[in-house]
Amino acid sequence: MGTFYCISFMFFILLIRLDFCRSSAAVDYMTEQKAECHYVNGTQQVRYLDRYFYNQEEFVYFDSDKGYFIAKTEFGKPDADYWNKNKDIIEDEKSAVETYCIPNYGVWKEGAIERKVKPEIVVSLMPNHEEPRTVHHILQCNVFGFYPSEVEVKWYRNGQEETELVTSSALFQNGDWSFRILVMLETEIHKGDTFTCEVHHISLEAPHRVDWHPQMSDSAKSKRATGIGGIVLGTAFLIVGVVIYMRGRKAKTPFRGPQSEHFIHT
Repeated sequence: MGTFYCISFMFFILLIRLDFCRSSAAVDYMTEQKAECHYVNGTQQVRYLDRYFYNQEEFVYFDSDKGYFIAKTEFGKPDADYWNKNKDIIEDEKSAVETYCIPNYGVWKEGAIERKVKPEIVVSLMPNHEEPRTVHHILQCNVFGFYPSEVEVKWYRNGQEETELVTSSALFQNGDWSFRILVMLETEIHKGDTFTCEVHHISLEAPHRVDWHPQMSDSAKSKRATGIGGIVLGTAFLIVGVVIYMRGRKAKTPFRGPQSEHFIHT
């Protein structure tokens, strides 16, 4: 069986605020409708779903494979019963496979199904762990801007894969149809170590690897620069002080004149 694709488009998201008699008490709720086209082997097998949500909970949906509305909660039963009795509504929903899903397959195939965007990778040491009081540091591999969402991220230390102290954030979806994930490694860091973040994604011909080497932290660099500046400044003051001292001493020394025979009296 060919690859199974799902294209989902939100028809509307409606946020309604009801104020009763202009009182301070208000009710906020959100209704949402999504239309989905599921493809198997191109357009050989197409399934259409028309889904309805109330406050992010799905309560009723139409399934073209079934040919009628199905209630998912008690709240959705009245709507399902009412719509299933209306032949015009049912026929209109059934026709969406031919009028909506199949005609748009070519557009979605290029824009979503076959769309592949390479990930960008940034490896860094977490700021709060640059100079930790504990033995372990935390390295983070930020993988972002990729599509589709399936991705695998691995950590290596000196060529050996690390698995025990690796944690991952949830997969974040951006508004531009791209995704982001953060994978962290808690580990000891020693001088000369090499850490590698390896990313596997369908857009890459081969896994992308980014190396990270221990470096002096920004705070340590600042302290070092301050120390060097202090030494230079102290040396300059010392030289100036010596010059002033020597000049002052020279000015106070009495002139004895040349000790020759012309200055000797008998």
